[in-house]
Parts: sequence; structure tokens; C-alpha cells
Amino acid sequence: MHTPKLDGRVAVVTGAARGIGRGCALELASQGADVVIQDLRHPELAEQVVRDIEAMGRRAFFFQGDVADRERDRQLIEETVSRFGRLDILVNNAAKSTRKPFVDLTVEDVQRTLDVIFWGGFHCTQFAAREMIRQGRGGSVIFISSVHAFRAYPGAADYNAAKSAIEHLARTLAVELAPHRIRVNFIEPGWIDTPGEHETFGDDAIAREGPKLLWGRIGRPEDIAQGVAYLASDDADYVTGTCLRIDGGFVLPNPR
Repeated sequence: MHTPKLDGRVAVVTGAARGIGRGCALELASQGADVVIQDLRHPELAEQVVRDIEAMGRRAFFFQGDVADRERDRQLIEETVSRFGRLDILVNNAAKSTRKPFVDLTVEDVQRTLDVIFWGGFHCTQFAAREMIRQGRGGSVIFISSVHAFRAYPGAADYNAAKSAIEHLARTLAVELAPHRIRVNFIEPGWIDTPGEHETFGDDAIAREGPKLLWGRIGRPEDIAQGVAYLASDDADYVTGTCLRIDGGFVLPNPR
């Protein structure tokens, strides 16, 4: 019988109740991992993800919290190890974005975006890395970034800056944690069909604009999740400090 690539591993996915985070959690479970579903605002959806994972024969639980809260992040990692006995994979997916012109942004807008994306990733990764070092088995940390870190899309200055920050953080951590066999990478999704994007742009705009993209469709959470599963697995043993752009050519010239 084929052994799943992540059999016996334990993963934490932040912002995992819906969208890309949900897709990542389900894919990691399908590859054999037990998964902790972290989220702040969607407990009912998070509990459904837990049930879906348990239906695969894997273990899961929901941890409600704000990744901007350092103490809560410490508790997240501690409870993961307490319940499942180990931690092997961290997916920093939780995000916040304020779509406003730069001149209209408030300090509070920018602070919240940085608190969730940068500081949330910092806190979760620091506690996870300390545990992985203690365990002595290595590990994999994956940041969900964005093509916004590569291209300066207007109306999203805070989000662009926060995503750029986590990418350089990831590269730096890849250097520092290499002696402990902890790999740190990041993924740049393009335009992905998530509830958040529907809330921002509307169903009609996504249905209309998706087919105009270079690849002829908008991305799906599953597209990103498959990249996460690869980076979390031993197939990516020689991959660290790297960007995996999964965007259907979104940043390329589009002749359509």
C-alpha cells in the first residue's frame, strides 16, 4: 500500500477556516498529516474543516485565536504539541488587507495588516521553530505571500508591504534555521477564488474577469494547497529560502 508523503506529521495552518487555508489543511490531511485548524472569525467553518479531516481518518482540532496575539500563538503551538505530541509543519496563511488609496490609509489600517501578516507570521514561526529545534527532527515552515510582494498593485500599499516583509523574513530564517534542518519557503499566489476575493470584488466581476486571465481561469485554493504539500514533504528536502509562484502566469504580459 502507498504510504502518504506526510504520514505521521503534524501541521498547523493559520487562517484555515476557509479559502487558501482551508485548501491547505485538507490537502495536508489527504497526504497523511494531522492538522490544527487555527482561525479567528469563522468557528463554524473551522469545525467543518475539522470534521472533513477526521472523515479522512486523520486527527484535527480547531484553535480559535488572533495570530496578532503573541501569547495566543504560544498557546497554539503548546496545545498542538500537547495533543499530538509533535510539530512538523507550519503554514502561515492568516492575512488582512485594506483596499484603500495610500493617501486615505490610517495608521490603524496599516498596523492591523502588519500585526496579522508580519507579526502573526513572526510569532507563530518563532514558537514553532523553537519547538522544532527542541524536537531535533527538522521541519518545514511555509509563508503564504502574494504576487503583491512582487508587483506594486495600487490601492493595497499596506498589504504589498506586509507580504514583501514576510518574504525577506522567510529568506533570513531559511539561513538561520538551516543547521537545524528546518526549511523555510514562501508561496506567491496570484488571483485565487476565495470568499475574501468575492467579498472584495463581487461574484460578477470574478466570473467576468477570470476567463480573461492568461491561463484562462482564476486560481483555486487547491492550486496553492498542492504547492504547500510539496514544500512540506521530503520531496522538497533540498528546497529552502525559495519562492514558489503559483499564479497561472498572472504577473506575465497577457495578450488576451
